[in-house]
Amino acid sequence: MIIDLRSDTVTKPTKGMLDAMMSAEVGDDVFKEDPTVNALEERLAEMFGKPRALFFPSGSMANQTALKLHTNPGEQVICDKYAHIYNYEAGGASFNSGISCHLIDGKRGMFTASQVKEAINPDAFYYSQTTLVEVENTTNKGGGACWDFEELKKIKTICDDNNLGYHLDGARLWNALVAKNESAKQYGDLFDTISVCLSKGLGCPIGSVLIGDDAIMQNAIRVRKILGGNMRQIGYVAAAGIYALDHNINRLAEDHKKAKEIGAVLADLSIISKVELIETNIVIFELESHVDEAEFLQQLSDKDIHIIGMGSNKLRMVTHLDYTDAMHRRLLDVLNDF
Repeated sequence: MIIDLRSDTVTKPTKGMLDAMMSAEVGDDVFKEDPTVNALEERLAEMFGKPRALFFPSGSMANQTALKLHTNPGEQVICDKYAHIYNYEAGGASFNSGISCHLIDGKRGMFTASQVKEAINPDAFYYSQTTLVEVENTTNKGGGACWDFEELKKIKTICDDNNLGYHLDGARLWNALVAKNESAKQYGDLFDTISVCLSKGLGCPIGSVLIGDDAIMQNAIRVRKILGGNMRQIGYVAAAGIYALDHNINRLAEDHKKAKEIGAVLADLSIISKVELIETNIVIFELESHVDEAEFLQQLSDKDIHIIGMGSNKLRMVTHLDYTDAMHRRLLDVLNDF
């Protein structure tokens, strides 16, 4: 039994999802003639209460498109120091849009409205012009933390008062919606643009969608083309997204429950110095200083258990659709033996 907890992106389509994919009606999406893609985009736009949505092959491309739509070269985006757009998108903000990131020293990937206000550059020619605030919910590097919606509303006020765009990297927003009992419409009312991922948590093999207001989304398909993201009969993949929206959102609560159970076992181990607060499906923990991280990872690997080392004795596990009850019992038994 191989237990892969490196990410919730390691899942494979279920039989039901494969059946939906293979029976999809397709067309040429570059001509906007793929009915299944159109249906997915329309459904997500309606879910978030926005007029437009556009399918992308990856979350990074969706985020990079949003940055491009909101900014001009030489401008600046405010984001947390843990932000995916800064840490894990290969410098795309500078390469694709020619912008810089003003990093906020937040807590677990989250910051406050007052921190945003302080981070806005003065209106002087020798400063980079601040034009966008970016938020990530849930926070990846922050251990699947969920934002306080009231704080997001306060940040929105700061954005409105200072004519700033407001983008949500919602790669794992589905987890936050389930954990906090919130609605997609709440987020659609707040943000100008939102990217959501279908392959994190929802079990799809590929795909993200950028959702937004009419004015900001006017040029989205052109930017997607520039980045190489226009595709043809992509309805086969879009069908997986529709299936996932129908079947795989509410079940995220199971992933959250298992993650918290893993955290409880880790917290009782003498070799663990700290377990981050667990709200969703990401477990981040730290080994005691005398424990060798590489050796710990190897001991798990020898038992066919695979997780991610983040350096400095910090490690990560992510629960997901393919992590079964039998795998869960096996993992807890192995951990208890340490």
